[in-house]
Amino acid sequence: MTAPAHDPPARTVLDASDINRALTRIAHEILERNKGADQLVLLGIPSRGVDLARRIGERLAQTEGVAVPVGSLDITLYRDDLRRQPARGPQPTEVPPGGVDGKIVVLVDDVLYSGRTVRAALDALADLGRPDAVRLAVLVDRGHRELPIRADHVGKNLPSARSERVMVRLVETDGRDEVLIAGAKGEGA
Repeated sequence: MTAPAHDPPARTVLDASDINRALTRIAHEILERNKGADQLVLLGIPSRGVDLARRIGERLAQTEGVAVPVGSLDITLYRDDLRRQPARGPQPTEVPPGGVDGKIVVLVDDVLYSGRTVRAALDALADLGRPDAVRLAVLVDRGHRELPIRADHVGKNLPSARSERVMVRLVETDGRDEVLIAGAKGEGA
């Protein structure tokens, strides 16, 4: 008799305090690179990128004493895998007042993997206007790029196998903050 297949155990690579420190560091890096908060706009990529953008925006406001506009950028219809992946419903795109023209836009996402999500985000952003510059902030960079895209601000570089899954859980959507990594089904972890 064969034992039933179980998901391999996930291992925690970032806990709540690690995520907090990473986001604080990313916020300070953004301010340092931009020489302040002038002309900054944060756009989170749904779903968890939006929550991360809001958190980074709060840290920027605490440090600089001014609110940095935060919005969301839906990329659903710009994805190149719509035929292969089950389609999810479009999420709202919320552009802060003042738009993106002439601004420094920081795209925020939870995990950078192949780069295809970021490519879709750049296409979506081009339909909204023409920023002076676009930068990328991610909580986790796991490698395996398929496109020439890199993050400007990274919370954690996490070398991983393609078969592994990286799961980001945030208090806003999942009830707790953590980043987990697990091997694919049938593999040892």
